Amino acid sequence: MNETPTPVASPEPAEPPERQFSIEAIYLKDCSFESPLAPAILGTPNLAPEIKVNLQTAINGIRDNPHLHEVVLTVTLEARWQDRVTFLAEIHQAALLLLRGFTDEEKGPLLGAYAPGLLYPYARELLASLVNRGGFPSVLLQPVNFEAIYQQHLMQATQASPGHA
Repeated sequence: MNETPTPVASPEPAEPPERQFSIEAIYLKDCSFESPLAPAILGTPNLAPEIKVNLQTAINGIRDNPHLHEVVLTVTLEARWQDRVTFLAEIHQAALLLLRGFTDEEKGPLLGAYAPGLLYPYARELLASLVNRGGFPSVLLQPVNFEAIYQQHLMQATQASPGHA
């Protein structure tokens, strides 16, 4: 009896997982405004406070779903005039993002650069309105290159890591 061997199918190369990126929600997580010198400071002629801007980004995983990530962009404005705080405004603008099928290396720029850039216009508009509602002229925040900030952060992390000469 002559049997013809049945060809064994070679395993198919594994398909990379389907990539999915979606914005599930954009929301205001926290907001505050303080004007410790009001009402005395309001209406002061030639009031031109020095304004310092501080940006911070936090990336939080969602415990129940490893594909969901919360990115929170915190923008703080501190206005000082004659060494006194005229106002302090802070916004925590957030997004809930779904990332599926991306490597950790690919997620880094999406969460660390793209998402803050996505959130910044929301925070910028809200801060301008908040400062104006506090009785001060609106503040126009300049554009920010979050990609450059992300790359700088990576370089600093590399230089600070043990074993780096």
